[in-house]
Amino acid sequence: MDPRDAATLIRAAIPRPGGAWADLGAGDGTFTRALVTLVGADATIFAVERDAQALTELDRWAKAEAANVIPVAADFTAPFDLPGLDGAGLDGMLLANALHFVRDAGPVLAGLTARLRPGARLVLVEYDRRRASRWVPYPIPITRLPELAAAAGLTTPVVTATRPSAYGGLLYVAATDRLPGSTGRG
Repeated sequence: MDPRDAATLIRAAIPRPGGAWADLGAGDGTFTRALVTLVGADATIFAVERDAQALTELDRWAKAEAANVIPVAADFTAPFDLPGLDGAGLDGMLLANALHFVRDAGPVLAGLTARLRPGARLVLVEYDRRRASRWVPYPIPITRLPELAAAAGLTTPVVTATRPSAYGGLLYVAATDRLPGSTGRG
């Protein structure tokens, strides 16, 4: 998938331009580039990635073309810092093809929700109707999302887009928001 296809896929899930966003498990930046297109140059985007080679490529691109992208070397499943942003300060978070690498997604999702401001958006891009494999070890079917979201302090997810995956199953985009008053810790 190229950044234009990624932007088309997630467009309906992005509520408005601007703000502070995080692309978790950013890889070499396909969805980070898409997010830049959708939230604009005035937004700050933290591209969180643990793979050094992917982060180097992302950093090179950001320095040349997207000064609002801040690459962050970290594993999104563990506590990490975002430069200049403490606590629940994010306006949005994108997990594109990332959460299916987490064996127990519930506690990780709850911890990530705590980084969102109340009412802030979480966008998930995942696979439905896909068997577990080394590339998608822990698929997250659409039917499991409401339970995960509720336990994490998020609204009922709304599927905003689907498309057949070239690798089997269905790729979907779901949008959910942090509930006002939730701790984001389940």
